[in-house]
Parts: sequence; C-alpha cells; structure tokens
Amino acid sequence: MQSTIPVIPVKNMLVFPEQTVPIRVGRKKSIAAVQQAQSNGLVLIHLQTDESKGEEVSPNDITKIGTLARIERVRGSPEKGYELVIRGLERFQASEITEQNGCIQATGSRLDDRMDMDEVTAQVLLKSLKEMALEITHQLPGDLHQFEELIEETQDLIYLSHVCSAYLEAPIAQKLELLEMISTKDRVLKLLDLMKGFRDNLQVQNDIRQKLQERLGKSQREAILREQMKTISDELGQGDGRNGVDNIRKKIEDAQMPEEVKKVALDELRRLESIGSQSPESHVIRNYLDLLCALPWAAEAKEETDIENARKVLDSDHHGLEKIKKRILQFLSVMKLKGNKKGSILLFVGPPGVGKTSLGQSIAKALGRKFVRASMGGVRDESEIRGHRRTYIGAMPGRIIQALKRSGQKNPVFMLDEIDKMGFGYHGDPGAALLEVLDPEQNHTFMDHYLDVPFDLSKVFFVATANSVETIPAPLLDRMEVIQLTGYTLNEKLHIAKTHLVQKQLEEHGMTSDQVMFEDEVLMKVIQSYTREAGVRELNRQIAALCRWVAERVVAQDTEIPVKPALSDLEDALGLERYLPEMANVKAPSGVVTGMAWTPQGGDILFIESTMMPGAGRLTLTGQLGDVMKESAQIALSLVRSRLPAVARLIDFEKTDLHIHVPSGAIPKDGPSAGITMMTAIASLLSGKSVDPKLAMTGEITLRGAVTPVGGIKEKVIAAHRAGMKTIILPMKNRRDLKDVPEEVKSDIRFEFVETADQVLRIALGDELSFLLTEKTVGESASSSVPMV
Repeated sequence: MQSTIPVIPVKNMLVFPEQTVPIRVGRKKSIAAVQQAQSNGLVLIHLQTDESKGEEVSPNDITKIGTLARIERVRGSPEKGYELVIRGLERFQASEITEQNGCIQATGSRLDDRMDMDEVTAQVLLKSLKEMALEITHQLPGDLHQFEELIEETQDLIYLSHVCSAYLEAPIAQKLELLEMISTKDRVLKLLDLMKGFRDNLQVQNDIRQKLQERLGKSQREAILREQMKTISDELGQGDGRNGVDNIRKKIEDAQMPEEVKKVALDELRRLESIGSQSPESHVIRNYLDLLCALPWAAEAKEETDIENARKVLDSDHHGLEKIKKRILQFLSVMKLKGNKKGSILLFVGPPGVGKTSLGQSIAKALGRKFVRASMGGVRDESEIRGHRRTYIGAMPGRIIQALKRSGQKNPVFMLDEIDKMGFGYHGDPGAALLEVLDPEQNHTFMDHYLDVPFDLSKVFFVATANSVETIPAPLLDRMEVIQLTGYTLNEKLHIAKTHLVQKQLEEHGMTSDQVMFEDEVLMKVIQSYTREAGVRELNRQIAALCRWVAERVVAQDTEIPVKPALSDLEDALGLERYLPEMANVKAPSGVVTGMAWTPQGGDILFIESTMMPGAGRLTLTGQLGDVMKESAQIALSLVRSRLPAVARLIDFEKTDLHIHVPSGAIPKDGPSAGITMMTAIASLLSGKSVDPKLAMTGEITLRGAVTPVGGIKEKVIAAHRAGMKTIILPMKNRRDLKDVPEEVKSDIRFEFVETADQVLRIALGDELSFLLTEKTVGESASSSVPMV
C-alpha cells in the first residue's frame, strides 16, 4: 500500500530498523517535516547524497531507499530547531520524491526482506553472525555484557542483521549497501565479510599494543598507540575526529587541573576515543570535557588590598552609608592582615534601591577582582545550585560553576542577589545546597553534580543581598556576616541625584550638562513630591522622565539652551504631585494618631484610626492585622479603661462597639510597635481630644503600662521626617539608637522619651488631661523631653 510521508535528509549517517538514535534538526525543510509528522509521529530518514548542500537540498539529492522511523521524543522550537530521539521501524522504498508544503515528501511502500534460503542455511548464518559479533564485542573496551546478552538471546536472523549493521563502524557507502539489499542471505554474507575485516583490524591493534607495551616506555607507547588508532579511525571513517581529540588532550594538559581532576578528564577522554564519534554519548562526554578545561582551576586575580584605594572607590561610588563603608573597610583590613585570601561571606540587608548590588561591584573594583552575579530570586530547585547529574538528557552545571566559568577566575567577587527570595519545592531546597557553598570550612571541596569532581570555592568573595532576613533559613544566615543598609535622607538623595543620577540619565538620553541644568530646588521638589522610598530607584525613574520631557523640547527647538526646568514645569513633565511633603499639617480628628512602621522597603508612617458606635461591647480590628498587633489593641483598650477611669465611666462599654482600623488594608501588618499608638488613639477617641498631626510615635506597651523598646528606629525616624513630623515619642531604651540617625534629621525633630503609658498620654493629649488620670498615675515621673537641636 502506497503512502506519502515527510522526509528528513541526513548527512553521513543511516538509521536501520530497530535502531534508536538522537538527531538534531535545524534546516527549514527538516523542521517543516517534523511539524507535519506531529499527527502520527512518522518520518522517513533518507541519506543525502550531496553533503555540500544545506538549505537548498532537493528531492534529487537523497537516496530512494531509507528508513521509516517514529519520533519518540521532541525538544526545541521551530525557531531554534529540534532535538529528536527516533526509532527505526522498517525499510522504505520511495517511488516518487517531491517537495510540498515546505518539506520533502516521499510516496512509496515498505521494503520487505526476502528469505531466500532454507531453514538449515538460516540457522547456520544466524550462528555465524552471533559468533562474529561476540568476537568483536570481546575485543572492544568497555562493559558490553548487555549487548552480548541481546546477541545470544536473539533467534531472528533479519533482526540481528539490522542490529549489527546499525552498530558496525564502516564507511557510509558500505552501510548504505547493506540497507538497500533485499536478499537476507546476501546481506548477511556481506555483513559477515565487513565484520571479519573489522575484527581483524581490532586484533592487529591489540597485538600492536601488547608488543609495544613490552618494548617501549609509557610516553612512546601512548604516542604510537595514538598513531595506530588514527590509522584505524581513518579506515573506519572516523579520521575527522582525531584532531578534536588531540585538541582536547592539549587543553587538559594546559588547564592546570588538580591531579585527581586530571585523571578523571583523561579517563573520560579515553572513553571518548573508544566509543567513536557516531555514538550518542560522544557529545555528552565532549561537553563535559570542554567544561573541565574551561574552568579556572588555577587562574586568579592578582590583587593588592589597598585600604586607601578601597576607601576612595567606595566614596566615589556611594554617597552616605558611612557606617556601611566603615564596616566593609574593616572587613578588607582583616583580610589583608590574615594574608591567606580565604573567601568571605557578607550579607547586605536593606530596602530596594539603596545600593546593595553596586556595593558588591565596588568591592570587586577595590580588590581588582572580577564581579559575577547570580540571581537567587525564584530559585526553587536544588539543581540550580548543584547542577544536574550527567545521566539526564540536557544536564548542565549549577549556577555557581557556570558563573565561575564566565569569570575566568577562581577568586572573583560573587554576588548571590535576592537570597531571601528563594523557595523550595519537590526538587529540593536550594537554601540547603547553599550551606556548603557558603561555609569556608567545606567549600574548598564543593561538589557540583554535573562536574562530579571537587572544585575549590574557598577563595571566592561571596556577597549576598536581601531585603529581609526573615525568610532566610537560620543555618544559612549563620554562615554570613550581616550588614544592615538603611534608607537615605533627603539631603543624601539630593547629593546622589546631582553627582550620579542626573549625569547618568543625561548620557542615556543623548544630552550633556551644557544642554540641561537642574536646580537644587527642582530636584528637591521631585524627591519630596514625586517619590517616597528608602532608596533612589524611583527617583532615578522620575529624573529619566524629566530628561525625556527636556529632550522633546530640545529636538523641537522651542527652548533656549541650556534648558533649566522650573518648579512650574514639573506638573507638565511628571504629572500631578504624588505625595504632599507636609502631609502632617492637616488637622486630624479625635481618635486618629500617627504611628511609625518598619518594612523591608524601609520605614513608613501609618495612621491608626478609631471610632465608636452603639453595639454590644465588641472590639473590631481591620486592616489585615496579625495576631501580635491584635493583642496590642486589646492591651491598649484595657490600659485606657484603667488609666482614664473618669473617661471610661462616661462610656457604657457593654452597649458600645469600638472599631480600630489601620489603612492600606491590602497590606498585612503585624508586630508590637504600634502598642502606644493604639492606646493613644483610643484615649483620644474617648476623651474627644485631638492629637497633634505632626506628632508620631512607636513603642510596645505592656499590661502594667510600661513602654518597652522596639526595632527599626533609624528607618522609622527617617520616614517620619520625610513625612513632615516634628515631634516623635520613643521608648526610653531606644534613646541610644538615635546615634545612627543623621544629624540633619535629628536637628529638625523634637524627641520625647517615655517609660510609661501615662507619659505618652500626657505628651499626646496635653497636661490638662492630668485631672482624668488615676491618683496612682498623677504622682508618677514626667517624661524625659529632649529636643535634638
């Protein structure tokens, strides 16, 4: 029965029935054939007679007889080509070969074998074929016992003839002749003749090796054996692969590998020589050897740890961050004194846009090392770190080894970016895999699954970045020295904009400082009214938008040079103001108090709103509050009822509902630091007294009325200053944390330090509230009021 099937022309290879082989498809006509075969998975594999032709191959350039095959596996895409695994089914005789729908197609039928012999002759030929095949396998290197078992168990002469033809190393013309033979008897006799010649060549090779081992030294023996193998490869049609093997051998010698790694590489090279270039495993071994030769086993940067130079680099690249730069310089000083150049692990933790990644680049610049970066965000597979074992199709090394290969040095500055964004799934925990990478006591023998030999990471300077340490596993965090980065003040942002951001954006927009000039007041307006962040990433985007607005006018030639954007131009260039710098000026009603919060993106202010209504004595809390924050609200209500009995008696709590809300309800919130803020909001609501909208506070409250310290003071104070606050209430024990707050911020804010809830209420609601306090609280000490001027 005639059928039409798409054809994949192949060069210098044949596929026999019962043979499974991988092939790569890249030509347009072959890709079209694969796409057309998707319905039933059947394609024809025909030899291309003219190997010089590529995309222009035509129906006249392929053989009439080929092999019908089934596509077992497909990887790739039409744009990049396909990697196929195909299995030969039967021989195919084409009666007509045409080109349709962008691919070559053949019409024809199966080519059946003719058993032109009696049963006795068939058994004799089967036995001879088995014996010859076993003789050859016994002389070949490697473990071939499974193949030998297959030969011994086979009783089908036709099947065995196809298997032996497929795996026989012979010129392509002779193998084509075997494929085209119809007579089984003729094919087996021809096959026996070719196998006999191959067996004799193997015997000669073994004899030569045995004699040379007796007479020659190791180096002479290897040289002559390579020459003998070259001759045999030429006879088997593999002469083209010898130069590649010799090149790999030279690369291995030049790579300065450790002896144990070199031994593994040479063993793999011998395997590559023995299996032949047509084996599907040969490209796997070549890729592995290429990686071994490309890794920096001994190459490292010649560094000189110059602390003064490092200080200059850090100062020129980063404004502010004095405490952070001091810590880095101390770290580098210790490295210089130790002298062993052992790798180090730093973890920069801070909000986005404060310069964590660029700090790593500055360290590399100061040390004279290369800088490589691997993003850990979204990594959920352990193999991304350790690599895949080579037994898997498409296996590749992990990100650590790949990055070191790119760097060409064994001691680069290696940044593990967004290490807090890693996850874990059923493929393993990448955080656990990093334990070995980041442990100086273990990483000198780091074992990548793909590499399967130890690699020394002890001289790598690891730098990790994170927005928060909350999601980093404790054992991993313990292996790193944490350095906290906080947000920038307004003046620091102005300086960064003038010295770095403006110049960068002018260059990216094709302009110079002679064409555009930004006044300080314009930049400060952009900082205050169009950004509210700890870093400068959004500020950089707004300056870019302003540069685009200027570029439009420069190109239109409707403005004078240099262009000086004015405050009145900002609304046209950037739109309406997003933030009001003096947002605290608005008069707040009773029951509304400003609190301060810490987030992974830096500090922020939040408003605690409260109201009451007739009800059944319920306390309602909204705004996605966590359990700790809900407990703080319960404590705050109990304290107000106990500390302000005169006010509490005016309210029938059994018939009144209280509702406390924290805006930005889509954002989860938790923690105890809003305790005094909630207490003050309830007291303000019940007493009817408003709290100064320019007053902010933070602190944990206990049931006995003590105000305890909280964290994130620097970030919270900077955020409050950014929002226009003039007075801040802090726990007394947080007074020491103000040393980290910039002077320009402290000089503009009055700080009130408190130890009890009563002190908070006096400051927030006024001294006239004293008559409402219990007799016990009236005699308590006043607050410690310290204006920072």
